[in-house]
Amino acid sequence: MQLPEQPVAGQPDPIVRRNADRLVAAVDEALLARQVTAHRDRTELPAVGDTPPVPQPGQPPMSQWAVNASGVIKAVSVASLPVGGALWIVGQVDPLTLGIILGSPAVAALAVARLVAKVKDANQAAQPVVQNYYGTVHHDTRTVTSTTRGVIANTRNQLPK
Repeated sequence: MQLPEQPVAGQPDPIVRRNADRLVAAVDEALLARQVTAHRDRTELPAVGDTPPVPQPGQPPMSQWAVNASGVIKAVSVASLPVGGALWIVGQVDPLTLGIILGSPAVAALAVARLVAKVKDANQAAQPVVQNYYGTVHHDTRTVTSTTRGVIANTRNQLPK
């Protein structure tokens, strides 16, 4: 009968040491063999395969009638929110507060109308646009080469001939 290997004080566990030696041997073998570690598959991909279609994000596939009906349902549900909110407000607040709430949009609309009228008046009183015509204009597209040399810079520009 063989006794299990016992670790010796100051020495690594024999099982760990054996695994480490195997790992080092495998790495050395891989480096010496110069095995190929990459592969590029150059075969053409099929245009249509046998994989079933995957649902795409967004609106699920449905008929045009169903798309139109869902849009109408969404619009009606959104339009019912202000009506329900107004009915709730009428039942919750006293008449003075209700008058202030319902009267404030009218006051704001009047203020915006006055502001628009003032802006129109200011635009009409503005100076007219002045347009100047200079006749024929020539645009020079030549390239200038510049050379600077010396302790005291002396630049000589040369136009192409």
